[in-house]
Amino acid sequence: MNRLDAFKSIAALAGRGELTFPANVNASLKLQQALADPDCHIEAAAKLVQADPLLAARTVAIANSVAFNRSGIEITSVRNAVQRLGVRTLQSVVAALIVRQLGSTITDPVLQAKAAQLWEHTAHVAALSQVIARRVTKVDADTALFAGIMHEVGGFYLLSRAAEFPGLLDGEPQEWIEYGEQAIGQGVLAKLKVPEAVMNAIGSLWEGLRAIPPESLGDTLLLANDLAPVASPLNESPAAIAVRNARAARGIDCLIGDDATLSSILADADEEVQSLLHVLVH
Repeated sequence: MNRLDAFKSIAALAGRGELTFPANVNASLKLQQALADPDCHIEAAAKLVQADPLLAARTVAIANSVAFNRSGIEITSVRNAVQRLGVRTLQSVVAALIVRQLGSTITDPVLQAKAAQLWEHTAHVAALSQVIARRVTKVDADTALFAGIMHEVGGFYLLSRAAEFPGLLDGEPQEWIEYGEQAIGQGVLAKLKVPEAVMNAIGSLWEGLRAIPPESLGDTLLLANDLAPVASPLNESPAAIAVRNARAARGIDCLIGDDATLSSILADADEEVQSLLHVLVH
């Protein structure tokens, strides 16, 4: 099977919801579903998090990041961390765990390197999305963080399957964009039961059109993607990187309100971005 046929085959299976996840991902999906239950309160969420040592450590670290620790008071317990973050932000922490677990089963060194770069790109987009939402577009920051974490989940799924199709990623990035990105991405997002508003925002990212100044969740995600200093290894050729940098430069020059520019706002929020980025990447 040539790589284009392989893309189409994986995309067709994804479209039908016939997706194969590692066992650890399935466990995290059950946790995500429990957190999505409207009746899941802080105490129940804390107990669920405490059952997973890695998730517990991540939750406490993110709760102590500058983006969420406005008081400067460090906390050490999972229960207090969950109280500070809230269930909705906790869903983003679990989503980050799911995305990283998709790459955890990769053994090929080349694919591992791609997965590591893709996660670094994802973390930059997620951290920037959270800050841009809160300070610029005024959309829900928790949703923006979640959208940033999930925007490349289709790519992670592809990498987790790539070893089954030798030569799948040997071609130009444009082939992934044309034959796999949207179809596989939509299938994985649907399987993970990602809310429609987030799926629509990620769809805006695939379409590549945003308003200036940015206004919507889709604009937030697009702008964060433009500004991310680490490119996706799946869909950015040197020419695409040049286009992205040019778009980012135009966005940085735009006015936000009457007396601020995007660049000045992001400069002021850099500590928040870097703090959140640190706990997401490591």
